[in-house]
Amino acid sequence: MDQIIVFGEDWGSHPSSTQHLMKHLSKNYQLVWVNSLGLRRPKLTLRDGKRAWGKLKSMMQQRHTSEQTCETASFPVIEPKVIPWPSNPLARLLNGRLLKKRLTPVIQNDTRPILWTSLPSAVDVVGKLNEKAVIYYCGDDFSSLAGVDHEAVTKMEEELVTKADLILVASDALGKKFPPEKTIVLTHGVDYEHFAHPIPETTPRPSDLKEGRPIVGFYGSIAEWIDTEMIERVVRKLPDWEFVFIGPVQTDISELKKITNVSFLGPKPHHELPIYAAHWQVSWLPFKQCGQIDACNPLKLREYLALGKPIVTADFPALAPYQHLVHAAHDTASFVAAIET
Repeated sequence: MDQIIVFGEDWGSHPSSTQHLMKHLSKNYQLVWVNSLGLRRPKLTLRDGKRAWGKLKSMMQQRHTSEQTCETASFPVIEPKVIPWPSNPLARLLNGRLLKKRLTPVIQNDTRPILWTSLPSAVDVVGKLNEKAVIYYCGDDFSSLAGVDHEAVTKMEEELVTKADLILVASDALGKKFPPEKTIVLTHGVDYEHFAHPIPETTPRPSDLKEGRPIVGFYGSIAEWIDTEMIERVVRKLPDWEFVFIGPVQTDISELKKITNVSFLGPKPHHELPIYAAHWQVSWLPFKQCGQIDACNPLKLREYLALGKPIVTADFPALAPYQHLVHAAHDTASFVAAIET
């Protein structure tokens, strides 16, 4: 059985398309998952401090072993020991050597693995593991992705594109960035049964979901690509609706938290999302207009469609094939009208 070494985000942190794909590929390949290598130098913030401490604990827990098996994964999950400084040439050189040392023991004897990376930062180990192929799975426009070291990561991506044998992209817009002779557009799918399966009437309503108002719901990262200013205007014009946000907060929501009909519930396990959505009336995608959204092809859109609830969304290029299935809006008034409709 061929072996694939996968470089992605931290396993289990959120159900990304890479994680969904690997759950399927694990039936036919021996997988090794490598947790996030990082795309920016950490800052002196509480959020970065918590993340760094979590990574340090994970590395300490594995100091006597070369691998672990995550509770939700059927394959080894590796916590890499790297220096999160993509703009520093010395750090990159050391990271390549550290990754080689970390991963060599888990490579099957007499096997040349396939390297699959969803992060440009894995380029520093390419060519060091006697791999037989390199696949770059690109789901984001890293040149405009919020929170990364754009100049350094763009350079890494250019190097990776040169070394990759195959490039898979999540949208047509991303595909235009790369050599057409080795690039394939692989749009997101959806775990349809998980989201479309009716929730039994006996399932209890989540205790942190308020009652008494119709609900507009969102789940996912509450990050810089979410239009918080537009959300505030819409929320204030619809005081008889409850606006629920599920997911980690990675941007300033201080003004939204002051409004009584807005609830931030934090991250929830993937299997609980349909239970929450069963109790809301509208799913929405309140995205900003920005380079990242222009290039995206959100997995969440397919999940929302599978849920079967009306969808109110900002307009963006990948929405084109689904215009007849959603309510697209472009300003405060059209968002309010679409939600009321």
